[in-house]
Amino acid sequence: MKIAFYSAKPYDRLFFNSLPHDFDIQYLESHLTPATAKLAEGADAVCCFVNDTLNSETLEALKTLNIQMVALRCAGFNNVDVAAAKALGIHVARVPEYSPYAVAEHTMGLILALNRHIHRAYNRTRENDYSLHGLMGFDLHGKNVGVIGCGKIGQALIAILKGFGCNVFAYDPKLTVDGVTHVTLDELWPKCDIVSLHCPLTPQTHHLINDCTIAQLPKGAMLINTSRGGLVDTQAVIKHLKSGQLGYVGIDVYEEEADLFFEDLSDVIVQDDTFARLMTFPNVLVTGHQAFFTREALKKIAEVTLANLTAFAQQRFQDMHSV
Repeated sequence: MKIAFYSAKPYDRLFFNSLPHDFDIQYLESHLTPATAKLAEGADAVCCFVNDTLNSETLEALKTLNIQMVALRCAGFNNVDVAAAKALGIHVARVPEYSPYAVAEHTMGLILALNRHIHRAYNRTRENDYSLHGLMGFDLHGKNVGVIGCGKIGQALIAILKGFGCNVFAYDPKLTVDGVTHVTLDELWPKCDIVSLHCPLTPQTHHLINDCTIAQLPKGAMLINTSRGGLVDTQAVIKHLKSGQLGYVGIDVYEEEADLFFEDLSDVIVQDDTFARLMTFPNVLVTGHQAFFTREALKKIAEVTLANLTAFAQQRFQDMHSV
């Protein structure tokens, strides 16, 4: 079976090629879009990542090429028009989990770096400036932290936070976790010094963080997003950073990241004015969708993706992680 592998990076090749399989994988650096769908001609399936566009137009183009399956090498599928895929008879499978610890630990890293201004201190000491003004942090022990989303990543973060002695307030409409205080969102906002997002992007959670919800946080609160960019209204975040209502922001995802993240743009003028403005704040720390990026996670992604493709090839759909 031939696979058109979009958004391929050197590390993808490394981990997929290190595992035994019988697939003919064509690695493509291009994102999957309606315009690049034609690159999958002759393939039986496409393998895609978070910033590939699988809207109805792309899926229809794939259907004309007789593509039978979309293998997502990620957990989220908000970039896929699932209804259109079903109508076209294109099967979609994903990697429901890879390493919750990878994302949870990166989340904690953002919290620590922002609180203790490690990114600013690093830049200072590189210039032989060892002064401490502007670098004061706070004890995490005893602080109230809101975790929105109690799936495996949220649970892994909760365990880490409890190890730091934080008071954890959790919100999830379906799941509960022992040892934490479960609250409604209306109760969570005013209680929490730090809020971390670990929920999926759906129509109901789009711009969950907005002008109204940020205004309900304690003044100077910290916001962390390592889930999906669309959960956050970036314009509202900028407004409240300027006013001081938000004291710290750490993001590993961004709503319009598709043309930014995973690429080297060091010699390019970034055209996204909103993102450029966000990057000017000294109390904002941005990483380029790297929270998942550990050896363990990449190995698991490759293993599950290949298992999904194998199940499809053998017509064993029940073994696949379908969406």
